[in-house]
Amino acid sequence: MADDATAELGELLMRAARTQRRRWRDALAPWDLSPHQARALRVICEGGSVRISALAEALHIAPRSATEVADGLEQRGLVERAPDPRDRRAVILRPTAAGRRVRAEVDEARSADSRDLFGRLAAEDRAALTRILRALGDESES
Repeated sequence: MADDATAELGELLMRAARTQRRRWRDALAPWDLSPHQARALRVICEGGSVRISALAEALHIAPRSATEVADGLEQRGLVERAPDPRDRRAVILRPTAAGRRVRAEVDEARSADSRDLFGRLAAEDRAALTRILRALGDESES
């Protein structure tokens, strides 16, 4: 029976993750951004200027995929490419004013959605969930 309960926990966790991903995609719809693009914009805005290789590492994706994400953000005017002042052969990505504005709007939408989703739980349950999820976090962070 314990194996059934453990399997159910895994299923419930995956269902909650799918719900969160769906809600995240829905929250991004007004800006026509993919979750990868939103995460990339956050990384670029936080860093101020980021090389493609650093973006790929932060997103845990291949550099080629990071280039595609950056291309999409650049085409929309949310980031710009510039020569890296430390290495003229390299290119950095910098957020534009529009990119910073969109990032702030997206952050507020995501916060509102999280308040709505986790507001279903009592404060004690949110604290317990936070503790549990930290304990279950990525093994590479252990």
